[in-house]
Amino acid sequence: MNDRNPAAGRRILALDPGEARIGVAISDDLGMFAHPRPAIVGRDRRAALRAIADLVAAEQVSEVVVGLPVSLSGEHGPQARAVEWFVADLRAAVRVPVRTADERLTSAQAARQAPAAARRRDGTLDSLAAALLLQSLLDARRGAP
Repeated sequence: MNDRNPAAGRRILALDPGEARIGVAISDDLGMFAHPRPAIVGRDRRAALRAIADLVAAEQVSEVVVGLPVSLSGEHGPQARAVEWFVADLRAAVRVPVRTADERLTSAQAARQAPAAARRRDGTLDSLAAALLLQSLLDARRGAP
């Protein structure tokens, strides 16, 4: 592990769960950059959890971060509670630490950065939101401004 970058040598998977799709992003081996991946269809929870567990194993992921949609006032509404239930199931499905991170406004930010993706329904926007969440986490861990 690199003293200057605590994420070096560890790949982190970020998920942005929604009703229809789960946005996916993964860090590089150096823990510097987040890369969006194809979204996972989320309607069948069991199949989605299997796909995530397979990705964790195949990519040698050391940690999973799941975006938690907290309201602007900091409250946990119905969407946040649904994500918390998903996280509980995910913790049982993978053998790496799973934690949540406040993902306030990442979807709106993703839509502003990629307006064409916002019009598509293929999960591109969901994965871009996951990448924004992950990049923010990676930057914070590196102490980047």
